[in-house]
Amino acid sequence: MGDQFEASAYLHTYTEAVDWINGLIPFGIRPGMSRIEKMMEMLNNPHRRLKFIHIAGTNGKGSTCAYLTRVLLQSGYSVGTFTSPFITKFTNRFQYNGEDIPEETLLAFANRLYPIVEEIAATELGSPTMFEVSTALAILYYAEECVPDIVVWETGLGGRLDVTNIVFPVISVITNVGMDHTDVLGDTVEQIAFEKAGIIKSGVPVVSCVEQPGVVEVLRTKAEECRTTLYLAGEKFSYEYTGEQGPYQTFHFKGPFREYDVEIGMKGVHQVANAAGALMALEILRQYMAFVMDEEDILKGFRETVWAGRMEEVSSAPRIVLDGAHNPEGAESLRKSIERHYPHERLILMMGMLSNKHHESYLKHILPIVDTLILTEPDFRKKMDAAALHELAEGLMHSYGKPGLQIIVEPDWKNALELLKSRTEAEDLAVVSGTLYLISDVRAALLGQTDSEKGW
Repeated sequence: MGDQFEASAYLHTYTEAVDWINGLIPFGIRPGMSRIEKMMEMLNNPHRRLKFIHIAGTNGKGSTCAYLTRVLLQSGYSVGTFTSPFITKFTNRFQYNGEDIPEETLLAFANRLYPIVEEIAATELGSPTMFEVSTALAILYYAEECVPDIVVWETGLGGRLDVTNIVFPVISVITNVGMDHTDVLGDTVEQIAFEKAGIIKSGVPVVSCVEQPGVVEVLRTKAEECRTTLYLAGEKFSYEYTGEQGPYQTFHFKGPFREYDVEIGMKGVHQVANAAGALMALEILRQYMAFVMDEEDILKGFRETVWAGRMEEVSSAPRIVLDGAHNPEGAESLRKSIERHYPHERLILMMGMLSNKHHESYLKHILPIVDTLILTEPDFRKKMDAAALHELAEGLMHSYGKPGLQIIVEPDWKNALELLKSRTEAEDLAVVSGTLYLISDVRAALLGQTDSEKGW
C-alpha cells in the first residue's frame, strides 16, 4: 500500500503524521458538515460503501461500542471500531477486529489526506479540524484497506452537526442524555437531546435507554419525522439487574423477539443499561438484517467485554480503581457503583478536570462518600486549576461533605498519584476519576506503559 504514496510523501514517519493531525487542534471543534462533505466528495464518497452502527449519548458510548464490537467479533463478523478520545495511543481510535491501525497504514492515509486538507484550507470553508481529518482517515481505512462487515461508529460531540454524522447507518443508538458540553450543545437536557437526536435517519431504527420524559419526547418526535421505529427501554424492551454472580453482574433482558439472562464482566450500575441497549441493537441486526449470531456467542461476548478506564481495577495492593466519570450523571453512577461493588473502610478519591464542565453537581454526588479528596490537574491544555476545584469543593463541604473530609491540593498529577498510593491502606479503596486525559496518564503510569500518547 505504501508504494502508491512514495512519489508524494508529505509526511515521512508515523510521528510526523500524528503531529500534523494534532497540529490541526487549534482549529477547534467547529460544528458543521461542510468540510467533511467536501473531503468525502474529493475522495469519491468512500463512506457510502460501508455499514455503520452510529452511537451517540452523554455517557456510555465507549462501553456500548465495546459490547457491540466484542459480540460481533465473537459471532464471526469483521468489525471496524472508531472511538474517541483514546486511552493510550493515537492509533486506538481506528480499530479493526480489536487491533489498532498499523502505524505505516495511518501514515499512508495521512499522506493521502494532506493535499486535500491543504486545498480545502485555502477556500472559504477554512481548514478541516483534527477530528474531521481523523474521521476521514477512519472512513478511508475501513472503506479501502480492511472493509469490515460493519463499523461501530462513535460520535465525537452531540450528533446533528458532529462530523461522524456524514454516514447513513443501519442502526442509530442514543445511550442516554445528560448535562455535558453545554457550551456547545445547549443548557437544557432537551436541547442536548435535540443535538443527539440528529443522528436519527429516515427509516433507520434507533435504540435508546434515555429516561427523562422531555428527552423521550424529543427522540420520539424525531423518530416520527424520520418515519422510523424508536426501540426505547421500558417500552419496546426492558432490562432488570438480577445480582452478582462471581465477577459478573447479571441482568434479565426482555426484547420484542426473545429474552436473555446476561452476565457482564464490566463493573458499574450504568453498565447494565449500556449492555441492554447494545443487545437491543444486536437483536435488530439479527432479526431484520440477516446477521447470524448464536445465543452462546452473544452471551460469551457480553461476559468478555472490557473497556479501559471505566470502573477498571488496575491495582489490588493498594486497591485502585480508575473511572472516567467527568459529569454529574457519571459521578452519580460512580457513587452507586462504588457502593455496589467495592466495600471499603475509607475512600480516597483523586480527581482532575477540564475547565468546561459542571463540576459543582459532580462534587455534590461524590463528596458524601469521600474521606480524603486529592485535587490535581490533567496534563492537558484545557485543564481546570486544582485551586479552582478546591474553592468549589470548600464551598460544598459543609452541606455535602462527609464529616472529617480532608482535602489535599496537588497540581502535579504524578505527585498526587504517589499521595493516593501512600494513603490507601489494605481495607481502603482508592479511586482516580475525572477527565479521560488524566485517567490515561495515570493508567499508563500504573501499568508501566511507555508509549502513551493520550489525547483527542
